Amino acid sequence: MNLLSLAIWTPIFFGVVLMAFGRDEHAGVVRWIALIGAVAGLLATVPLMANFVVGTADMQFVEKVSWIARFNTHYHLGVDGLSFWFVPLTAFITVVVVIAGWEVITERVNQYMAAFLVLSGLMIGVFTALDGLLFYVFFEATLIPMYLIIGIWGGPNKIYAAFKFFLYTLLGSLLMLVALIYLYVQSGGSFDILTWHKLPLSSGAQTLLFFAFFAAFAVKVPMWPVHTWLPDVHVEAPTGGSAVLAAIMLKLGAYGFLRFSMPITPDATREWAWLMITLSLIAVIYVGLVALVQKDMKKLVAYSSVAHMGFVTLGFFIFNDLGVSDGIVQMIAHGFVSAAMFLAIGVLYDRVHSREIADYGGVVNTMPKFAAFALFFAMANAGLPGTAGFVGEWMVILGAVKANFWVGMGAATALILGAAYTLWMYKRVYLGPVGNDHVKELTDINGREFLVMSLLAVAVLAMGLYPKPFTDVMDASVANLLQHVSQSKLR
Repeated sequence: MNLLSLAIWTPIFFGVVLMAFGRDEHAGVVRWIALIGAVAGLLATVPLMANFVVGTADMQFVEKVSWIARFNTHYHLGVDGLSFWFVPLTAFITVVVVIAGWEVITERVNQYMAAFLVLSGLMIGVFTALDGLLFYVFFEATLIPMYLIIGIWGGPNKIYAAFKFFLYTLLGSLLMLVALIYLYVQSGGSFDILTWHKLPLSSGAQTLLFFAFFAAFAVKVPMWPVHTWLPDVHVEAPTGGSAVLAAIMLKLGAYGFLRFSMPITPDATREWAWLMITLSLIAVIYVGLVALVQKDMKKLVAYSSVAHMGFVTLGFFIFNDLGVSDGIVQMIAHGFVSAAMFLAIGVLYDRVHSREIADYGGVVNTMPKFAAFALFFAMANAGLPGTAGFVGEWMVILGAVKANFWVGMGAATALILGAAYTLWMYKRVYLGPVGNDHVKELTDINGREFLVMSLLAVAVLAMGLYPKPFTDVMDASVANLLQHVSQSKLR
């Protein structure tokens, strides 16, 4: 079996196996099978990392098999510098989430673990698909496990949140389907994404396609003003669901801009870049201010995710190599940091069953080890130099100043806001005297929780101190993309 297929189907296979264990008395076995499946999925990405050739923009590890012959669709996979790092990131986060939900989930354990493993495979499928229809199938299929995760293991308003998540993302994607069918007709019956990149299109067609893709991807990122589903979903989703949603699922939208909007509609992209930059700046500044007044920890981190993803879309649409490559670096960094933030909130929630900031205070007195980890992740979220959070943000600001000083200035204010809301939350939850009896009874993290936190801390630190492996991989692909976008495709 080819390497990419292995990375996609290994976790899905284990997810299907888990469904066979129907009753909760098998919960112990189920957890171990889920962990083996997640680790096997991660190991399947190791040969990819070992054999990836740096310095070329060509697709690597390509697989192409006829799928639906009548419509000329193929099971066509491949990765380049733009998509490569998301494959191991997805597999890594899945391992972390399986370990994090080890003791917390006691009902329908097999379905919970299976949903995450299947979701992992489908998301890797989105990042590697080179056929338009295959991409769409994977892109939509990710909704199903996530819908179940929110709707079954979520909080009190879980059904509302699951519906909102599903409908928002589905509506956007339907416009994308129309765009994909239009491109299929225009290219003479091909669903090959790389063929579409070369397809000449009129100015009107490009604009319509750009906004059709925008509808699908902007909701997924989510960009302001279509971000309202995210805080609701995060608040209700179980901890693992929040971690995967923030770490990987939001990236599907940003990746869509790189793979579809920019190369297929370069003229419309340049024409409407001002709109994207404006929306991104509103996201980083306004949503940062909204995060400041949140009373719920999860809501605060959810708004912080919208602000951080604003950096990503800002980086993409300033059209310089710094901006684009660092938008991708910011996506990976945000994957580690946001997952860590949500899992840290989950540790507290499992003990006190409250997400309200007011219900805590002085946690450092009863949970010193955990408070140290939480401080490190809070600093990474605020963009402290030496952590992953800094690398992406700093480089996007650098690129933005290069493009336009005032845009860079607007983006830089976000760092101050980010530090404000993150440290304000940390101060109220962790520092000072013990706030109430709940906090007094808290016990520090156990070995399993320590392992989860350590894995994420190492990832955040490693990327912050040495981002070179991440940037080297994408340089050639980013240069190729920008060259492609700079050329007109009007016919």
